[in-house]
Amino acid sequence: MPLTFAATSVTSLPLYLVAPDGLEATKAGLSAAQSEWIKANGFTAGLGEVCVFPDENGIAGAVAGIGTPEARKRTRFALAAVRAKLPEATFHLETDLTDAALSEQALGWLLAGHVFDRYAPAAAPKAQLVAPSGVDATRLEIMAAGEALTRDLINTPASDMGPDELEAAARAVADMFDAELSVIEGDALLAHNFPMIHAVGRASPRAPRLIEMNWGKSGPKLTLVGKGVCFDTGGLNIKPGASMGLMKKDMGGAAAVLGLAHMIMALGVDVQLRVLIPAVENSISGNSFRPQDILTSRKGLTVEINNTDAEGRLVLADALALADEGDADLIISMATLTGAARVAVGPDLAPFFATTPADAAAVILGAAKSADPVWQMPFWDPYEKMIEPGIADLDNAPAGGFAGSITAALFLRRFVTQTPRYMHFDIYGWTPSAAPARPKGGAGQGTRAVLEALAELLPL
Repeated sequence: MPLTFAATSVTSLPLYLVAPDGLEATKAGLSAAQSEWIKANGFTAGLGEVCVFPDENGIAGAVAGIGTPEARKRTRFALAAVRAKLPEATFHLETDLTDAALSEQALGWLLAGHVFDRYAPAAAPKAQLVAPSGVDATRLEIMAAGEALTRDLINTPASDMGPDELEAAARAVADMFDAELSVIEGDALLAHNFPMIHAVGRASPRAPRLIEMNWGKSGPKLTLVGKGVCFDTGGLNIKPGASMGLMKKDMGGAAAVLGLAHMIMALGVDVQLRVLIPAVENSISGNSFRPQDILTSRKGLTVEINNTDAEGRLVLADALALADEGDADLIISMATLTGAARVAVGPDLAPFFATTPADAAAVILGAAKSADPVWQMPFWDPYEKMIEPGIADLDNAPAGGFAGSITAALFLRRFVTQTPRYMHFDIYGWTPSAAPARPKGGAGQGTRAVLEALAELLPL
């Protein structure tokens, strides 16, 4: 089902969003019979409660509980919690929410309509909503479509989402918006000086590659770099089974930047957009790269391999070096990079790093506006020595276990030396437990925050 609002010309029923302290006032605006019906059904306006009330012609409307302020602090999308409970009908909202709050709830309604049904039937909710007045309906629909793209890519297992298929997904997005797409594949990576992308991906029968998409002829230059590790066994430092179970999502950074690119292009944002995706499978065979190997990167920096399971930063490093050779105004990388980030902030928050305070502030504000929570982490210079092994310029997996997300971000920053403004998002890309508008499975993180911040990040 398309993630769109109903046409305004469609006859619609009122849907009252009600907090517990406003329930009596809402009932007072209805007929006595309808008010009694709501009371008889035990409706208290708790978060996610629904009561459909009748009139002599059938369904007259519905009330939906958004809970107390304390309850709303624990969820982003109160309205989404009721969509699946409503009957097949078209509704319009009756509420006194501010435009900003209304926009968040309307986005949640759209996201609640997304289901992943590639491998088994999944029922989408049947209730539809007329776009509330005061919200930018087209923008919200585009944001929902970009998020759905990201979710679908992450949810697809590695059997159907290897480097070939990730390239095909990027090509489909490029074709949709007349963007240019080019690919460097297999041993050609060596000829074009992407040695670390090649080293990580060479053990797989599915050839590694660097995917590049370019769109836009005017405006500031924005480069997005997404980690596209389509499956991560850990390499010769093989992961235990429990840690390998979700590794189909290790291309979540690539999925996120493709979703964000979709949003930017669909909205016609006046930027020169470049997307770089190193797409590999970190597999095991006789030609796997090894612990204690020393790789020479595109940048010329040497990297001692102390854990083949810290491969994402290697492929990103070569892609970031390429991004840095251009004249981008801003480079942003997104990657499912470290378990340390999950330990620090859990699955819901996307930790991010920024080289300038103004960029960080813009993203934090954008996150609040788009219900896409982020948390700033520091590029902490005193930890630079932790990623310097002595035998090579850099260590891909510093011993000790301290500050793992920060040291990974510092590693990546070493490859962005000509572009003053760089941001990195260490996302999880997955919702472990279903929540309103966020089903269990793949998730975009940081993308809506960046989209909302673009006007500040890159004055257009």
